[in-house]
Amino acid sequence: MLQRIPIAVLLLVFSFSCSQDYLPKPRGYNRIDLPERGFQALEEETPYTFEYSKNAQVEPDSFNLAQKSWINLNYTQLGGKVHLTYFPLDTKGKDIKLVVTDAINLTAKHQIKAYGIEESVLLTPKGYTGVVAELSGEVPTQFQFFVTDSTDHFLRGALYFNTAMKNDSLAPVIEYIKVDMIHLINTLEFKKK
Repeated sequence: MLQRIPIAVLLLVFSFSCSQDYLPKPRGYNRIDLPERGFQALEEETPYTFEYSKNAQVEPDSFNLAQKSWINLNYTQLGGKVHLTYFPLDTKGKDIKLVVTDAINLTAKHQIKAYGIEESVLLTPKGYTGVVAELSGEVPTQFQFFVTDSTDHFLRGALYFNTAMKNDSLAPVIEYIKVDMIHLINTLEFKKK
């Protein structure tokens, strides 16, 4: 008699635990907590200055250590980097046509994977000319820009992520860093030669 009671209890528990009202849970996404926004002035010895996010660390560009004016803004908490490359114009054969063509070609290389590339020409508060390119699709860089005074200075920036995550999952982070990059462009000032 005692052996039948546990079996009866188990059968009773199983009969109530199975119901036909089961719905699968919706697909989950990574939670991304965006840090509070704040800016600080660039203090590195470069031919330019700007305000950048307090959530980014300035580090030398490891791709070309000889170029001291090439830096990265590393968003370690968000897994992204903004690569900044600088060229002085009219020295060593670098003229405005050459560097602008190179910048446009670097953006165009992403056309293979990009659904679209939206480019906008802008004028900064300091009077510099710039081009901003927003790329959509599964591309390695979603936002690029260059700014120049057309005579002496040229600065190019590109946003990259250290992850294999899909760009739609990264959309909040991309938008967050884009706002920071627009602030960088609007506060950019080239130093006198």
